[in-house]
Amino acid sequence: MSPVLSSTARTFGIRRRHARQSTATLFPVSPYATSPTPRAGDSPDGLHTVHDNVNDKVGAAAGAGLGGSTSGYTKADCPPPTSQEAVPHGHQSRADHRTQGAAVPLVGIARLAACSPPAESHRKSAERPEYFLLPVKSILNRCDSARVPFDWTINPYRGCEFGCLYCYARYTHEYMELDGGEFERKIFVKKDAAPLLAYDVAHKYSYASESSGGEKPEHIAIGTATDPYQPAEREYGVTRACLEELSKREGLCISVITKSNQIVRDIDLFKKIAERSELSLNITITTLRARLARLLEPRAPRPDLRIAAVKQLREAGLRVGVSASPLIPGITDREGELEAVAEAAHKAGAQWFFSGVLFLMPSSAKQFLPFIREKFPRLTKQYEEWYAKEAYAPEKYRKQIAERVARLKQKYGFDSRPQRDTQRTTPCSQMKLGWETAAASSELQGCGRALPDKVLGLG
Repeated sequence: MSPVLSSTARTFGIRRRHARQSTATLFPVSPYATSPTPRAGDSPDGLHTVHDNVNDKVGAAAGAGLGGSTSGYTKADCPPPTSQEAVPHGHQSRADHRTQGAAVPLVGIARLAACSPPAESHRKSAERPEYFLLPVKSILNRCDSARVPFDWTINPYRGCEFGCLYCYARYTHEYMELDGGEFERKIFVKKDAAPLLAYDVAHKYSYASESSGGEKPEHIAIGTATDPYQPAEREYGVTRACLEELSKREGLCISVITKSNQIVRDIDLFKKIAERSELSLNITITTLRARLARLLEPRAPRPDLRIAAVKQLREAGLRVGVSASPLIPGITDREGELEAVAEAAHKAGAQWFFSGVLFLMPSSAKQFLPFIREKFPRLTKQYEEWYAKEAYAPEKYRKQIAERVARLKQKYGFDSRPQRDTQRTTPCSQMKLGWETAAASSELQGCGRALPDKVLGLG
């Protein structure tokens, strides 16, 4: 149990006794966030939050990935390191290390998390997570890694109720001095998302990315470290508030990735955005077997509901693809499994398809390996051998899967990646808007407005 946030509101209140107790609310309040949220297991609604900007330099240093299982990362939203850079699973995590020796004062995002007041919820189920209102300075966060095809990320929440056992983003809770196991039990709702995003787009973005030589805009990816359509979205509407703001802009490049069919709720906004900006939507489907999906992704919507969402989005004229990431060795890689997902995606109208092998960070391994020992004991030895020293499966295996995915793309005529050239509709010194992404695992794209200087740090 984390020393920052206990499982009871009473202890949490004691920890925050000197914090300002305001009746902070989200802004704007979404018309879709007024009805009670159904129980997570019954919801027809998945994934991965970035390190938020904070008000002090110490917090920025903490968010830069200093120490623990996140050592070596530039941001909590940036991609995991390469296999050579990956942190060994024997390395202590931030959450483990903090319990040893004298107490260390909380700083940065950990301090903000400790001072976050509970967020009101209509949900009455004892199984629901704890919700907190997290004050952030920015909703748009910079990702400087060259290993992903996006420059900026938007994660409306910290934590994700879907509780996918393998989720790499569990390590983001360690920035708040919380254990990765609390990722689905303590959800932080980012305050004032819309006004913050309006400011960020006006002051941070560039329509001329450095990587494109000034010809294409920077990319924004929504949902890289939390699922933007998890059950919390039904109550708090942070994702919709962000989309409403983005729909007012022109010439942007935006992508969304989710495991939730709740995404169809925002078709009206997606149409507005697509008329004026570059937009791609991505739905993750790791298996078509409902019982297996429930084991691996306990509170995510059923696979058939996600396939139906792909079809509905395509019928609305939107650009949609399917991610089968992660492919889980020995579990979702059997003959015909990946092929079935690709075939269903094709029939639903998906325009692209991709998949990557399971990446298992230390914070995720703490949750996933005990699950393997309990539910798939025959795989225990393989997983301990493969993931004992690094977070990636052996290169030979990854190459075999890549070749398998390539054959499926060719068979069904999938695009290798979402791509389309579009002319900007507003005057600008950069005339052309295009979108070309590099091949990556399961994270995707976005863009913005010019800045005189390069924006670095935490966004």
